[in-house]
Amino acid sequence: MLFLVVSHVLVGVVGFSIGIYTLPILTAPPAPPEEAMERHSQQAVFMGEFRRDLEGSDFLHWGEGSVSVGRQSIAFVGKLAPGPDYKLYLSPEFVETEEDFERLKEQMVRVGDVKTFENFIVYVPEPIDPANYDTVIVWCESFAQFITAARYR
Repeated sequence: MLFLVVSHVLVGVVGFSIGIYTLPILTAPPAPPEEAMERHSQQAVFMGEFRRDLEGSDFLHWGEGSVSVGRQSIAFVGKLAPGPDYKLYLSPEFVETEEDFERLKEQMVRVGDVKTFENFIVYVPEPIDPANYDTVIVWCESFAQFITAARYR
């Protein structure tokens, strides 16, 4: 009887974990068209790179590619590890761990949601000026997990 209970709980936990990981992939909207990516990249004032080898990144939480930061939008060409509830932040300092993020969160500004895992465009709300910051960060809000960051200034 104990074996049945343990095996059913284990299968339930594994199934739930797989669901948490795959649901964002299944429900993600399509990546922006190439023309839109080019247009937003050309309007960029700053450029940066997301890299897989950051201290807080691991095999489930990473990003790699180029990010273009403009006054009205932030465009990313590359790939992110899939996950739920990704948010894009601007920070006055470069961070690469959860601890650094939590320490500086009060000084950061949340720009918007990241809904795709290959290429994205996030529009910068009017009162936010990216020139006042130097780093763009992808953060998983639900699990307080660092995904990736890029210094652009």
